[in-house]
Amino acid sequence: MPVPGRAGGQPLGHTESALYPAGFVYIFSAFYFLTDHGSNIRLAQYIFAVLYIITLILIFRIYVLTKKVPPYVFFFMCCASYRVHSIFLLRLFNDPVAMVILFISINLFLQDWWNWGCFFYSLAVSVKMNILLLAPGLLYLLLCRFGLLLTIPKLCICGLLQVVLALPFLLENPIGYLHRSFDFGRQFLFEWTVNWRFLPEYVFHHRAFHLALLTAHLIALVLFCLYRWHRSGHSILSLLKNPKQKKSASQRLSANQIIFVLFSSNFLGVMFSRSLHYQFYVWYFHSLPYLLWGTNTAFLPGLAKILILGLIELSWNTFPSTVFSSSALHLCHGAILLNLWYGTPPDEDTSTSSSANSARVTRKKKD
Repeated sequence: MPVPGRAGGQPLGHTESALYPAGFVYIFSAFYFLTDHGSNIRLAQYIFAVLYIITLILIFRIYVLTKKVPPYVFFFMCCASYRVHSIFLLRLFNDPVAMVILFISINLFLQDWWNWGCFFYSLAVSVKMNILLLAPGLLYLLLCRFGLLLTIPKLCICGLLQVVLALPFLLENPIGYLHRSFDFGRQFLFEWTVNWRFLPEYVFHHRAFHLALLTAHLIALVLFCLYRWHRSGHSILSLLKNPKQKKSASQRLSANQIIFVLFSSNFLGVMFSRSLHYQFYVWYFHSLPYLLWGTNTAFLPGLAKILILGLIELSWNTFPSTVFSSSALHLCHGAILLNLWYGTPPDEDTSTSSSANSARVTRKKKD
C-alpha cells in the first residue's frame, strides 16, 4: 500500500518494504496526509515543535520526581543544544517521535501503571527499534516488581501490540517486514559515523569489530545487572520469586531506581553502538544530566560534569566528524560509565539516608 516509508516522506510502492516498524508507517502516514502529502513543511515543523515541548514536559516531570539534577542544568538541556533543536524542528526524523512515546511510558512506570507503560513502550518500539536498548533494564524492573509469573503478562502486552500493528504487513510479506524493520545486521555508512571516525574504514565494517562491540555490551549489561541494579543483598535468582514471597512485595519501586536502571541500560547500548548517526543524539541527550548527577560520587565534580556535557555537544555538532570529535565523545562516555560504576546508586543512597533518619528518630524517642 502506498504509505510513507521514510522520514523524508517518499511513498512506498507495492513491492517495497518499510525500513522501520509498523508504528512508524501509521504515524508518518498521518503526518504525510496532514501536511498535504509532505508539501506543507511549515505545518510539519509546528507538529514537531509540539512534540519537542511535550518531550520537555515529560522529562521535567521525571527530574522533578527523582530530585537529583540541579535546576541550572535544565538551561543546558533546553537552550544549549543546536543539534537537538535541528533534529526536532529541521530534520523531522522518527527518532523524536519514538522518544516522546518512550518518555510517556517511563512516566507511566513512575506512576506504577506497568500495563499501560508496557503498552506505550511497545508502541515506541514500533516507531524505531533503538527503544529496545532499554529492554534489558525494563525486564529487570518487571522481574523486580512482579516476579517471573506476573512479568509474563506484561511481556505479552508488548508482543501482542507488535503483532496487531504489523498484521497487514505480516500477512503480505512476513519475512520481508521482519528483516527490513528489525534488521540488527544493517550496515552503516562510515561517512555518517559520529563515534568511530578514528578507526580505519575496513575495521569499522569488519564483522569481528561488530561482534566485539556486542560482546562488550552484553558483558556490561550483566555486570550492571549483578552489581549496580541489584543491590538488595539477595541472590539475583530471587527476582524470579512470586512477589508474595518477598518482604518488599507490596512496595513500589522508587523513582530513582526505575530511572537509574532504564537510563543506564540505554546508555550502555549507545556507548557500544556499531555507529551513531547525528539524529541518534536524541536517544540519550535528555538522560545525560541524570547519568552525571544521579549517583553520589566525588569522582566527577560539578564543573567537570558541565564540561562533559559541553564536549559531548561539541562532538555531536562537528560535521563531518573528526578523529578528535569521536575520541572526545568516547572519553566523555568513559567518564560517565565510571561515574555510574563507582557512584552510589540513588536508590541505595535514599534507603541509607532513610535508615539513618529512622535511627535518629528511635534515639530521640529513647531519650
